[in-house]
Amino acid sequence: MQRRTLIHTAIAAAASALSASPAWAQGAWPTGKAITYVVPFPPGGNTDTIARLIAQPLSSALGTPVVIDNKGGAGGSVGSAIASRAPADGYTLLGGTISSHSINVSLYTTPIGYDPVKSFAPIAMLGVSPLLLVVPASSPLRTLDDVLKASRAKNGGLSSGSPGIGTSPHMALELLASQSGVKFTHAPYKGSAPAVQDLVGGQLDMMFDTSLVVGPHIQSGRLRPIAITGSQRVPGYPQVPTIAESGQKGFDMVSWQAMFVPANTPQAIVDRLHAEVMKVLAQPDVQAKLKGFGMEPSTMTPAQLLAYQKEEVDKWARVIKAANIKAE
Repeated sequence: MQRRTLIHTAIAAAASALSASPAWAQGAWPTGKAITYVVPFPPGGNTDTIARLIAQPLSSALGTPVVIDNKGGAGGSVGSAIASRAPADGYTLLGGTISSHSINVSLYTTPIGYDPVKSFAPIAMLGVSPLLLVVPASSPLRTLDDVLKASRAKNGGLSSGSPGIGTSPHMALELLASQSGVKFTHAPYKGSAPAVQDLVGGQLDMMFDTSLVVGPHIQSGRLRPIAITGSQRVPGYPQVPTIAESGQKGFDMVSWQAMFVPANTPQAIVDRLHAEVMKVLAQPDVQAKLKGFGMEPSTMTPAQLLAYQKEEVDKWARVIKAANIKAE
């Protein structure tokens, strides 16, 4: 009897220790171990630039190194799949985007290796960026109505470049086509730079992209802005109307950058990360740099980001299905 009592006591003590260990781990986090910030795109792009902007002040706030790890491929799906399988202990962050966390799940014909909603816990929306619809300066098109009328009149529709299938510029085009009932010819490139070069050269009729990409060409007078994809005008281009203002009511599309952690990361860690990231985003120098990238810092809570992300997944699934877009 005494031996049985000792066994039960030992089991109870072990169970108590196991149940207590997560709480202890939460209280101790971070312990000085480096945090890996997975960027699911190559170095030099928007997601990488923003991650590096945030990593240093976040490292100082947490008192532990935050190390960038670029894992590019398949529009952000490769790195996101890797991050989804990491331990849910607060030592893996992921830079998620409109592509990796709302578009790709409906775009690719083969499984992407993760569920954009269920495989992650949202931390913070880092920033949103409306796109600009631009045409060459030599184009006679000056309004959205001009663009739609010209596309209706041209066999196959106006040509519109993008940095690739499933990118936010491509999705903006497909959303406009879906809402207006007007056909366009999508011309995918391997990145924004060659597409913009052909647009400036007159080989393309139009293009959507961020102000970071097309802004310098607008300033130099080589491109003309027609409309903005977001729900409101932006400070840098107050004279440029939104697409909704231009006649396509309800049109609202922005590119976005967010931070996630693997699903089931302890809530205390999620809360701490959110609080620290919000403090970083509130720093004047960080805000100035984000706005320089054409991004507006966000104050969404993790719950608001989750709700927004679910809406985005549904929205782009409908657009992709209607346009029959597929990526291998």
